[in-house]
Amino acid sequence: MFRLIAPTRSAATAAFLSNTSTRASLHGINALALTRLLSTAPGPKPANPEFSSGPCKKHPGFNIANLPASSLGRSHRSKLGKERLALAISETKRLLKIPEDYLVGIVPASDTGAYEMAMWNMLGQRDIDICHWESFGKGWFADAVSHLKLRDTVDVKEHTAGYGELPDLTQTSPDRDILFTFNGTTSGVRVPDGCDWIADDRTGLTLCDATSAVFAMEMPWEKLDVVTYSWQKVLGGEGAHGMLILSPRAVERLESFVAENRPLPKIFRMTKKGKVDTSIFKGSTINTPSMMAVEDYIDALQWCDSVGGVDGLIKISNNNLAVIEKFVQENEWIDFLAKDPATRSNTSVCCTLDLSPEQIKALVALLEKENVALDIGGYRDAPPSIRIWCGATVETADVEALMPWLKWAYEEVKK
Repeated sequence: MFRLIAPTRSAATAAFLSNTSTRASLHGINALALTRLLSTAPGPKPANPEFSSGPCKKHPGFNIANLPASSLGRSHRSKLGKERLALAISETKRLLKIPEDYLVGIVPASDTGAYEMAMWNMLGQRDIDICHWESFGKGWFADAVSHLKLRDTVDVKEHTAGYGELPDLTQTSPDRDILFTFNGTTSGVRVPDGCDWIADDRTGLTLCDATSAVFAMEMPWEKLDVVTYSWQKVLGGEGAHGMLILSPRAVERLESFVAENRPLPKIFRMTKKGKVDTSIFKGSTINTPSMMAVEDYIDALQWCDSVGGVDGLIKISNNNLAVIEKFVQENEWIDFLAKDPATRSNTSVCCTLDLSPEQIKALVALLEKENVALDIGGYRDAPPSIRIWCGATVETADVEALMPWLKWAYEEVKK
């Protein structure tokens, strides 16, 4: 990929001043003063200013013209449609190194739909531990208590911590179902590598929302019974579809437990006549998917393969995080929202600044106006902060180019 290299400041200044329209608009302004003004620019801008935490930047080299069009306008239940959906599933399983006896399916309504499907189908047989430390995990707790009303039938224990921290996960019980978010997208806090706090001989299920972790962090599959994610995060795919991954223990729960007085919408139903509907996990989706989004996902999987698979993507994300870590170490006015480096996200990197909430908003707006960084404001429920997506579709050179501009914007709003 070719990258535009900014000319030296003197060359840039000369080119700017030699432009006829520029000279006309600057009539009466001292050229030396203008030269000094331009020399304060912090350096080249990122080649791509997209740092949104979802939907996320498309992968390098993406071109919509490269997407196959043969499945568009065809039924998703046609031979071709099923083949493309099945390919998306099989390639997901291969690239993520998911155990052979786990099921992988494409379901409606993004990661939210996938996780809600698991909750509504499986919870209520055992007591539950729900762990949350940011807004999305808190949402799962609210749904379990307020909508599923699980406290009417089982004990539901809440394990929580504020933004930037983790609760004591060792207080969870292997005999209870455990709900948790692998990476808190809105807080930049993830669970530690390996998930050693989850017992190998557990009798309960683990339900893991991993939407901004899958493809960027090592997933300890043997510890996870239900995993959900969406295409628009680490792979930069399109929204609206979710991925649901089930262990044999999760399948056994589906086939042995039916909650009383809990009607399930059609798009949530995963069993037929008491058995798991395996067709869902072979490409027969519950409702009509976007075949264009499917082709886009397959394209992203092919890109993943081309850069070394999941290991390659993890390396890129770690390199991106390392750039910000170095910058934070060198500048005392910025810090990570995550207190412990071991629980620091390498995708949704959240930072606090030595600025008021209004100044942070001004900094975000200034960087957007300069087309340097788009959509980096902290999540609305999080403490005043910025959030820079560092997943593997973001090129490390762009993160490096952003840092001087971040310092420039800080100094501008502090004036």
